[in-house]
Amino acid sequence: MSDLAAKIEAAFDARDTVTPASEDVRQIVDEALELLDAGKARVAEKVDGEWVVNQWLKKAVLLSFRLNDNGVMDYGAAGAPAFDKVPLKFAGWDESRFKAAGVRVVPGAVVRRSAHVSKGVVLMPSFVNLGAYIGEGTMVDTWATVGSCAQIGRNVHISGGAGIGGVLEPSRQAPSSSRTAPSSAPARKSPKASSSARVRFSRWACSSVPRPRSSTVRPAKSTSAVSPYAVVVPGAMPGKPLADGTPGPSLYCAVIVKTVDAQTRSKTGINELLRD
Repeated sequence: MSDLAAKIEAAFDARDTVTPASEDVRQIVDEALELLDAGKARVAEKVDGEWVVNQWLKKAVLLSFRLNDNGVMDYGAAGAPAFDKVPLKFAGWDESRFKAAGVRVVPGAVVRRSAHVSKGVVLMPSFVNLGAYIGEGTMVDTWATVGSCAQIGRNVHISGGAGIGGVLEPSRQAPSSSRTAPSSAPARKSPKASSSARVRFSRWACSSVPRPRSSTVRPAKSTSAVSPYAVVVPGAMPGKPLADGTPGPSLYCAVIVKTVDAQTRSKTGINELLRD
């Protein structure tokens, strides 16, 4: 993909000249978006055990906004027309294509083009933004959101109302290799993690993931990934003291309250009925 990445980088550097009439740019951007949509490329991936961000794929997504004008989308908003630049992933799909993809899409679920949805995924009425990746067997529950370019692992349950933030903007310090370290990565959830209702993840909210220790919440190792079998709820980190010694403002964050053991996991097997 290095040749395609180089072309995307060049087009992004000259983005002020890109318009809906730029067919040469449209061709390479469409190719990049198809790679994302099919799961053949990911905005963030593990390389030698470390997460890296493919900045050129973010740039391809951003270029698509310059290539497309807003247009009417049938059934784009709860059965009514929508008016947007990004087509929906499942537009035009028939029964055979859904069966081949192996996904369950409940009415009210919205997925934008370039988001990848793996086999066995269940989408309740929810929203998955462009460039995101959802691993096999994951359930995105009612009114949950998966942000732009967010990376979700296998067998994750994103509870109702939870929000997984994303990062679409490329790093201002992106190297010429089109890859960066995780500082500009979207939120990531490891396989088999679970989130509580109304918890929201983002690059900033998860920059320090605290764990309860005795009666005190302390920050764990700085990371935006949630470990397997973690149970996560919304919380707040204590703010740094101000100059006059009074407490500073607290920071909204994700709190890992426990890791679910095998005995508890066996009791939640009823959820598997919802996946078939």
